[in-house]
Amino acid sequence: MKKGLFFLLFFIITTSNTYCNDDIFITNGSKDKKVIALTFDDGPHPKETMEVLDVLKKYDVKATFFVAGKHAKWYKEPLLRAMSENHEIANHTFNHQDISNLNSTQIENEILDCEKTLIDLGIKKPVLFRPPYGKYNKNNLEEIAKKHNYKIVLWATFDVMDWKNPSADEIAQTVIDSAQNGDIILLHDYGTKNTVSALNILIPKMIEKGFEFKTVSEMLESN
Repeated sequence: MKKGLFFLLFFIITTSNTYCNDDIFITNGSKDKKVIALTFDDGPHPKETMEVLDVLKKYDVKATFFVAGKHAKWYKEPLLRAMSENHEIANHTFNHQDISNLNSTQIENEILDCEKTLIDLGIKKPVLFRPPYGKYNKNNLEEIAKKHNYKIVLWATFDVMDWKNPSADEIAQTVIDSAQNGDIILLHDYGTKNTVSALNILIPKMIEKGFEFKTVSEMLESN
């Protein structure tokens, strides 16, 4: 009995900070590696997404873009550029609605409409989904995600809140001071004028601190 308890405790301790590939809801990667993932919600935007891509290219950093399908229809060029530069494209619904107010059929349609839009543009089917505003009904969303082979990606325990347009220094310093191993960092590339400038500050600082940037899927696969 004591021996069995020992192995149970050993299993809990050694796996408590490790992401499991069978998980549906993802908030972070492994806490054992100095790897973080930059994610950008709500785009693409014809100006801001292009500027974000310029900075990422400058530092040879790959990121994950959670795309609203309606924006992908309006502004496909920055999205196609992101794909060509090997960034990850993920699903953020078609209309960017609060899906906690929708029924299961409506949620499924939002996800599938976005998915179809991306596929029609020549982008492979996404495997990651993020609910707008981080709001959802767990049971409904989990069932839909399993049905359509999605993992639901949330973010780290802190929120940069760049959508409120704090200064570039504030955005950057929040990440520099708070980001930890395995964190998924929520940023935006639509309606956030200071995020681009913040990236030019935080990326070199985090590299200096020994962090490596990966897409969400790359980070999870390397755990």
